[in-house]
Amino acid sequence: MTMERLHQACLATMPLLFVALWSTGFIGAKFGLPYAEPFTFLFIRFVLTLLLLVPLVMLLGGHWPKGAVLWGHIAVSGLLVHGAYLGGVFYGIYLGMPAGLASLLVGLQPLLTAALSGPLLDERLTPRQWLGLGLGLAGIALVLGGKLDPGQALFHGFGIEALGAVLVALVGISLGTLYQKRHCTGMPLLGGTVVQYLGAGTVLGLGALLFESRTIDWTPTFLLTLGWLVLVLSISAILLLMALIRRGEASRVASLFYLVPPVTALEAWWLFDERLPAASLVGMGIAIAGVVLVVRARA
Repeated sequence: MTMERLHQACLATMPLLFVALWSTGFIGAKFGLPYAEPFTFLFIRFVLTLLLLVPLVMLLGGHWPKGAVLWGHIAVSGLLVHGAYLGGVFYGIYLGMPAGLASLLVGLQPLLTAALSGPLLDERLTPRQWLGLGLGLAGIALVLGGKLDPGQALFHGFGIEALGAVLVALVGISLGTLYQKRHCTGMPLLGGTVVQYLGAGTVLGLGALLFESRTIDWTPTFLLTLGWLVLVLSISAILLLMALIRRGEASRVASLFYLVPPVTALEAWWLFDERLPAASLVGMGIAIAGVVLVVRARA
């Protein structure tokens, strides 16, 4: 009886564990970027992930996408969901944006996805979703207003370029989510993830070749961070997500994603002493409330 209760407790905490692991991706960027440029960092991460993930697909008897057309669609979705998203986040943090703020901005993805689903998927927004969109915009205005700097950088610690990079990440993952929903309905999770990483890694590798020096300082901190991002985020989190989907818990994960920004902000405060002013903290709460409204309405 005790073992059964322990088993049930472990299952109940799996969605929370997934979200907690996901939040560390922003922290990993903060730890690793002093030692490698963003596109170079991500390219190495994807190469190492693929070296582990391809044998894992074969070992677990996973399926590969069927047909060249589906492969192409999945590669495009990977370019948006992983390439634009991670590339924008890492580049924004590289340019000085706090990890907690970056997490909050891309955490607005359900809001932008809901707004785009009307013209792209012919889905109508409910009044609750419109209210959520309004709260999200108001919250972000408060957060960014609290970070305004009358000096040349525009914001405390970062400039407009960092904000632009993270907004590219937000648009990328929103468009990628809609594209995947429309064109990748037959995508197997594990095999499809390999194809997505191939598409994203190819473009990020090209970006590293064209725009970066590709110099890496192989310190213990960088190696540990790279190992965490590959083994825990890119491999373990995907397997955990597969287990949750098999148990029908994917909706719980989606509803808990709004916890990622405050968890990331707490981690960044503890590890890097990143602080948000009171107005920004209030704005974060309002923005998260907007995301909750939209996610609940879509559910």
